[in-house]
Parts: sequence; C-alpha cells; structure tokens
Amino acid sequence: MSLILGVLDSTLTVLRTGFFGAAAVLAVVCGVDWLVRTEKLNPFGALARLMRGYVDPLIAPVERRVVRAGGLPSSAPWWALVAVVLAGIVVITVLDFLRGQIAFLLFALDEGPRGIYRLLVHWTVALLQLALIVRVILSWIPSRPGSWYVRWSHALSEPLLRPLRRVVPKIGMIDITPIVAWVLLWLVEAFLLWLV
Repeated sequence: MSLILGVLDSTLTVLRTGFFGAAAVLAVVCGVDWLVRTEKLNPFGALARLMRGYVDPLIAPVERRVVRAGGLPSSAPWWALVAVVLAGIVVITVLDFLRGQIAFLLFALDEGPRGIYRLLVHWTVALLQLALIVRVILSWIPSRPGSWYVRWSHALSEPLLRPLRRVVPKIGMIDITPIVAWVLLWLVEAFLLWLV
C-alpha cells in the first residue's frame, strides 16, 4: 500500500515541478511575444522573426478567440499563458484528488467491512455534493439543457432539492436550497459514519 502511494506522490512531485517549469518558460516566451506584438522590441529583428515563425502559430487559436471576444490581439500571449496555467492547476488538482481517493480506498480495504462501509458512504455523499456544485455552476453560465453534464447533475440533485424547495423559502431571488442540501448531506454523512 505504501509503495503505491509513494509512487503516486513521486509522480505528483515530478508533474508539479514540470508544470511549474513549463509555466515559467512559457511566461518568458509570452512576455517576449507580447513585447514584439506591442512593438516594444524591434518588429524586424531576429527575435521578432523567431516569434512570428514559431510562437505565433501556436498562439493563433487563442488570438482568434480573444479577437472574437473583443480583445486585443496583443493580449493573446497572456491569455495563452493563463490557459496553460489553469490547465496545469486542473490536472494537478484532479491527480491529487485521485491520489487521495486511492489512499482512502486502500485504507478502507485494510479496515475490512467497516472501512468499505465508510468508503461507500463517503463516496456517495461526495458524488451528490459534486452534483450540487455542478448544478449551481451551470445555473450561472449558459448551457444546453440536454447536455450530459446537465442531465446527470440534475438527475442526482433534483431528488434532494425538490422536497427542500417546499420547506426552504427563497431569499429574494436567491435559491438557497443547494446550500441547505449540502449541509444536510454533510450531517447525514457524519451520522452514518458515527454509527460504525
């Protein structure tokens, strides 16, 4: 068990270092590209030709999106950097989450039936809480009602929210039933784990 967790920890450390190094290098490249695009560096020099030949084609998809959104093409390198940093953060967070779940699974298997019960309760509540989070986030952004990510979050969270809406009043235009459902799930999980 400790061997598996050790390998996962080592892999995460290497990935964190790699992502940080890649982000640092990309920050320098994006800074130089921005200097060329804003003509703070000679746009006819060798460095500018290098940027236009090798870096700009990589940033072109980001530039198109920035321009379509009403932004300046010169800000495309910074948006590309933001996208890469956010992608790195998401990848590291997901891998760290998976490492935690694998550790939880291994410890639960060592405890026998009691540990498996605790694992199932924890995973069930975590899945329902994730459905609540996804549903709240999707209520803030435009999304298609028939999308798979809308359907699964709605299917899992609606049985929790429907009875609560009858009891919990809205505060102005704000529906606080997802918050109440989150707290109730946390209390139910604590109670079910206290039973064993």
